[in-house]
Amino acid sequence: MGAYFASLNFLDFLGRLPAAAAQGLFWGIMALGVYITFRILDIADLTVDGTFATGGAISAVLILKGWTPWATVGAALVLGLLAGAVTGLLHTKLGIPAILAGILTQYALYSINLAIMSFKANTAISSTTRNMVMSGLDVNGSLLVCGVIVIVLIALMYWFFGTEIGEAIRATGTNQEMSKAQGINIDRMKVLGLALSNGLVAVAGSLSSQYSGFADVNAGRGSIVIGLAAVIIGEVVGNAILGKKLNFAGHLAFVVVGAILYYVVYTLILWLKMNPNLMKLFTAIIVALFLAVPYLRSRAKSSFAKAGKNSKKMEAK
Repeated sequence: MGAYFASLNFLDFLGRLPAAAAQGLFWGIMALGVYITFRILDIADLTVDGTFATGGAISAVLILKGWTPWATVGAALVLGLLAGAVTGLLHTKLGIPAILAGILTQYALYSINLAIMSFKANTAISSTTRNMVMSGLDVNGSLLVCGVIVIVLIALMYWFFGTEIGEAIRATGTNQEMSKAQGINIDRMKVLGLALSNGLVAVAGSLSSQYSGFADVNAGRGSIVIGLAAVIIGEVVGNAILGKKLNFAGHLAFVVVGAILYYVVYTLILWLKMNPNLMKLFTAIIVALFLAVPYLRSRAKSSFAKAGKNSKKMEAK
């Protein structure tokens, strides 16, 4: 055991943190998309596993065709919006449950993503010859650029969900029947919310492919779990730090913080020389634990409250 710990270099771990933060930032964008469906609309949307790969695929192919990297991020956004809208229409117009609608769209996107990449499982990008939005060859520059993108996106989301349409989407997720009574077209709000969510996820996929230097048809597999992990970790940390002062903007910011913390943990696991193939197991455990925190906290509060009442009754006797 002593030899094992002696083989670990803490400075090496510190040196890996900037790359972990950079990855956490673009996965944080993906988590913001998951937040829209999971928390605002109260819908479990599995489309994201497909749209993340779609964003990476279209970005890689268009860059190879001579498009500027920034333009390919816009193209990824458009495709993500369309994919999310398809899920929304399957759900609202055909009456398919949201989770099944997402699975169907995700399933179809696998073939579409292959077609985008000329039926190749992956497509490499020569990051040394083009000025990527993000690149693993320039971690510090990637941190700066992606950090600015994240700040702009959070500001735009905070503004949008404060508008009449944004408030209607939030109301739809909170209480559909009341929203109907207020004259809100809840079907339209669901489609719009799902489209916005998957648009952000596709943007994250585009940045991921540019950062790593390649796009892969399986890149989005398990994205929903990572997104949920980021959302839940961010909420728990945010509530622990700010408590009742945590507003909507704070929620959005801590979602990104949650993604960064997730990748710091991932980096720690790799630094500890654990098998990276076990990461899905660790992720499932982390998500389960953080999901249980609010429930266990409420149970603890109710237990203390009951104990307090019983003690008062005993004193009265």
